[in-house]
Amino acid sequence: MVYAVEKLSEEKVFKDPVHRYVHVRDRAIWDLIGTKEFQRLRRIKQLGTTFLTFHGAEHSRFHHSLGVYEIVRRIIDDVFVGRPEWNDEDRLLTLCAALLHDLGHGPFSHAFEKVFDFDHEDFTRAIILGDTDVNKVLSRVSPDFPKKVAEVIAKTSEKKLVVSLISSQIDADRMDYLQRDAYFTGVSYGHFDMERILRVMRPKEEQVVIKKSGMHAVEDYIMSRYQMYWQVYFHPVSRSAEVILTKILHRAKQLFKENYSFKYEPIHFTSLFHEQVTLDAYLKLDESVIMFYFQIWQEEKDSILSDLCRRFVNRNLFKYAEFDPAKEYKKLADLNSLFIKAGLDPEYYLVVDSSSDLPYDFYRPGEEEERLPIHLLMKNGELKELSRESEIVDAISGKRRTDHKLYYPADFLEDDLDDQDIKKQIRQFLEI
Repeated sequence: MVYAVEKLSEEKVFKDPVHRYVHVRDRAIWDLIGTKEFQRLRRIKQLGTTFLTFHGAEHSRFHHSLGVYEIVRRIIDDVFVGRPEWNDEDRLLTLCAALLHDLGHGPFSHAFEKVFDFDHEDFTRAIILGDTDVNKVLSRVSPDFPKKVAEVIAKTSEKKLVVSLISSQIDADRMDYLQRDAYFTGVSYGHFDMERILRVMRPKEEQVVIKKSGMHAVEDYIMSRYQMYWQVYFHPVSRSAEVILTKILHRAKQLFKENYSFKYEPIHFTSLFHEQVTLDAYLKLDESVIMFYFQIWQEEKDSILSDLCRRFVNRNLFKYAEFDPAKEYKKLADLNSLFIKAGLDPEYYLVVDSSSDLPYDFYRPGEEEERLPIHLLMKNGELKELSRESEIVDAISGKRRTDHKLYYPADFLEDDLDDQDIKKQIRQFLEI
């Protein structure tokens, strides 16, 4: 039997709290799930440091990847099947891209990428195209199949309709993570009528479009996304944990460059610190490895590294104050000087963190593909951009919201006999 169309002798299912069941009949999908590179995603949290704010947010990239696959499977097997605009020969390509779209995520995802200046999408492509079990499975479909899957995930594929199912302003990726993250954090913001949206999705030339009758369900989806970003993803306590995490990694990297003698050699970080990361070294990193180092670094001689690690491990996080960098840059300079006088390195203990989101846009110069608009399919067959028909969406289109916070260790600023006057001045600046 040709591997591309080979089915399992019986359907496999994963019990899922969001979609009830994830269904697998394709041999290639089942084999991909079983690879060590995909199983690694069980050890990468979907929401990074958010578990320190919402204690239920312990779900993994593995959960999410299966969820995205299941949504895409339902769309193409239940909604698109038989429609002339959909080419069923793209079915396995679409399912594989959906399943593997987050394959390259590292531990604590975006914070980790920021420190070491790399992009998880580059590692996703490297895993798919490299000497890996995932590549071996994909190559059984055809020699060029790994390249085709990688191009879909990179959004460079000529199959624009397939790309839009996985990466657009209304895609399976977002539809899964909004619901899944809402479920595990326990909030109500991320819920929307996905069943309705799936029923009114239609394949149309180069993108998925939505029947006009489904506009209100899409409005609900966009507002759910907006609220999830500000209530969950940008929660200031989670951001505080991410600030400390980032500073731990920066400090360890700096100490390594200074030939600091660690009590336990950070062998898992060596290639990262040398900025020569191999795929093999990257795949050995997961959150259990990172937490191991944070545990042992609590005992390091370097007071900054040990303190930051204790804070992260024991959830003794930084407090925050509202901050406007455009108006308060002098205040920040003064605070920097006071922190130094108080014996605190402002590089690690006085941190400005910014959050920004654009909930919906129909055009952004330089990023047209990234912000492909949502189109409504009218009864006469005409396509209309969503914000032209929806007053709700029009009200938030193109409006970027940005929030700035200033993070600091409040416990270091408590009154004591040492530096009492300096700490009092700092507290006055911070209005605490």
